[in-house]
Amino acid sequence: MSIVALAGGVGAARFLRGLVRVVDPAELTVVANTGDDIRLHGLHVSPDLDTITYTLGGGVHPAQGWGRDGETTAVATELRDRYGRPAWFTLGDRDLATHLVRTEILAGGGTLSEATDVIAAAWGLEFRLVPMTDDPVATRIRTTDGRTLHFQEWWVGERAAPPVADVWLEGAAGARPAPGVLEAIAAADVVVLCPSNPVVSIGTILAVPGIRPALRRACVVGVSPIVAGAVVRGMADRLLPATGTDVSALAVARSYADFLDGWVVDRADEDAAAPLRQLGLAVAVTDTVMTTPDVAASVAGAALGLATAPAT
Repeated sequence: MSIVALAGGVGAARFLRGLVRVVDPAELTVVANTGDDIRLHGLHVSPDLDTITYTLGGGVHPAQGWGRDGETTAVATELRDRYGRPAWFTLGDRDLATHLVRTEILAGGGTLSEATDVIAAAWGLEFRLVPMTDDPVATRIRTTDGRTLHFQEWWVGERAAPPVADVWLEGAAGARPAPGVLEAIAAADVVVLCPSNPVVSIGTILAVPGIRPALRRACVVGVSPIVAGAVVRGMADRLLPATGTDVSALAVARSYADFLDGWVVDRADEDAAAPLRQLGLAVAVTDTVMTTPDVAASVAGAALGLATAPAT
């Protein structure tokens, strides 16, 4: 079975731990959000690509769900204390190696896809990991006080404190899907939306021209990132209202209504099952808070089961 997964960072990575247990990883292509990418200290940082790589490669910090296990920050401390460089985004010492390799490949004329291939191979990933686009894009946040910030400045630098008036993917109009993305979607038996932020993870992937129309011709199922009207992690509850979307499993599914075929919701949202089915969706209700890889595998199995389930 050929599978494509659209993915953000931590939530997606935890889901993918389960997905690779229930499908052949060689048949899986993961398309990752790059709207979070940022240049820091001259280095190209790709947070979601790296979180997926470290998690599935066995090197992620287990408590954080991002960054490297056993990480140190000697370089970041030296940059801050000796050179007075901005300290709002800390790059770990081991993490720096990944960013150095990526930046070196890009500086030599390579693409983000090519850099991702090199890094994924070094971590022994058995599935194909690709960025949503090789073109430069950036998620921007407009705050209610009129400032425009890079997503990372808002999320990390200001701890998501400023209220949000608008959010968009800068550069989307001129971006193209990375090589192989549209082909993988066209050939997939099922496309899975990981339980990632609907605005700045899945939403940014959908903003790349050509991807959303391709999904309308595919079998698409997804896992709700909203449980009982709240986020499991992250800041979707701060961003969904800025797009006119309620913070609920039902509202997020409706935002995907033009291409979505099936939706997995948590038992806490069982009341949403009937209205979801009225939208023509196949629905599964299960425990979706992925505390262990075993739970993640169960959620992944429930999602894939919807690919052949009747919408009743």
